[in-house]
Amino acid sequence: MLPIEKLDALVRRRDLVEAELASGPGAETFVALSRELAELDPVVAAVREWRAAQAELAGVEAMLAEPSVTGEMAALADEERKELSGRIGDLETAIRMALLPKDAADEKSAILEVRAGTGGDEASLFAGDLLRMYLRYADLQGWKTEILSESPGTAGGYKEASAAIRGRGVFARLKFESGVHRVQRVPATEASGRIHTSAATVAVLPEAEEVDIVIDEKDLKTDVFRASGAGGQHVNTTDSAVRITHLPTGTVVAVQDERSQHKNRARAMALLRARLYEAERERNEAARAADRRDQVGSGDRSERIRTYNFPQGRVTDHRIGLTLYRLEQVIAGDDLGEVIDALVTENQARLLAASEAR
Repeated sequence: MLPIEKLDALVRRRDLVEAELASGPGAETFVALSRELAELDPVVAAVREWRAAQAELAGVEAMLAEPSVTGEMAALADEERKELSGRIGDLETAIRMALLPKDAADEKSAILEVRAGTGGDEASLFAGDLLRMYLRYADLQGWKTEILSESPGTAGGYKEASAAIRGRGVFARLKFESGVHRVQRVPATEASGRIHTSAATVAVLPEAEEVDIVIDEKDLKTDVFRASGAGGQHVNTTDSAVRITHLPTGTVVAVQDERSQHKNRARAMALLRARLYEAERERNEAARAADRRDQVGSGDRSERIRTYNFPQGRVTDHRIGLTLYRLEQVIAGDDLGEVIDALVTENQARLLAASEAR
């Protein structure tokens, strides 16, 4: 059974928010109310459709109870009753899903960090493949992307790189990508054709705004230095690279990609806010350990989550046992959405089962 009182409260709240928006509130209040209305609209629409379908079903059942309704009319009414019952069941599931507790960060943009792991040059090349995969996927979703920092590998790819991916609900779609990604393929430099196994680590952090995490300037140590590229070649001859240390936590971020020290500092602060915000989220979630067990995997960055096997053209996500034989399309970013859809669906199913078991 659906929680009728809660549904009534949501409908009333939605109407109240709409009325408050129409009254012309201040800019900050307007933004907050607009976000709330956007969250309430889908579930309230489903509630209203569910109630309309229930009323329609009651009318059909009353018709079928009439002795005069027989033959073809009764058959048509019975078919309509079956269709309405199915639609009501689908709507009830959708409403239950909408009522599940949500991660407060789900609607946020994200900062994606990719680091080469074991495997030397091949790991750096793989890290580059992963970054391109996510940037392509983001482009297909209409999200905006910005490279925040990059440290190129000696043979190509990246030792590490980070990018901001901005759009509504980015973190909700990408958060299950955090973990160790493994690749099995024959490197271009391997004359004997032997398959190598390499790895890269992906971290997806919700992008924190200044209102989400307050950083006191006195807690920061900022160093500037001369940016340099691969092979020790100077990118420029000014001290534009920035390293920021958050003294209370020891968190260090460094950015050297722009010639402007100001731009590098802004990017470094965005990275720092995201890491501190994620650390705060992890502390808060530790108090909800039981709920975390219901998520897809642990999200632990030391956990191997996916294997990309080039000789077999196979991608396997080990957390949900999903295997696709479309590796080229997935790692190009075009079919990554199918993997993400499966992870999101599995997570929702687990949360729904947990809520119904309570």
